[in-house]
Amino acid sequence: MDRTFVMVKPDGVQRGLVGEIVSRLEAKGLKLVAARFEVLPEKRVTEQYKEHLTKLFFPSLKKFIMGGPCFLMVWEGRDVVPIVRTLVGATNPQEAAPGTIRGDFGIDTGRNIIHASDSPESAAREIALHFRPAELSSYTRADESVIYEY
Repeated sequence: MDRTFVMVKPDGVQRGLVGEIVSRLEAKGLKLVAARFEVLPEKRVTEQYKEHLTKLFFPSLKKFIMGGPCFLMVWEGRDVVPIVRTLVGATNPQEAAPGTIRGDFGIDTGRNIIHASDSPESAAREIALHFRPAELSSYTRADESVIYEY
């Protein structure tokens, strides 16, 4: 099975959307294999968003992400990266389809509720950045036999 990294950003936490987001991912049939609630340290924020370091918005992004607790998760499932990206919706909530997390709950790109890895390579990097291997659980969901055609 594939894995991906998902983070409910401080705006999503402050708005009480953690449970809604977890419920949507679980209802899809994905498996939660790790989770942690924390205020991210600067070093990990810088590494998480390293592709944006030279962009004008990076200082405000860093301040925002470090300004409150985030809910960090690792999800597992077949083709989990594109599935989660579809559930999350477009980066700009105004362009995100209704029914997606950003489409239903976001208004502004700078407060778009959630981060999700955009590729299997990013997922592997982000999971390793935020979780030790021992923090990742392996188990079989009771309903996997009716979710997947093996």
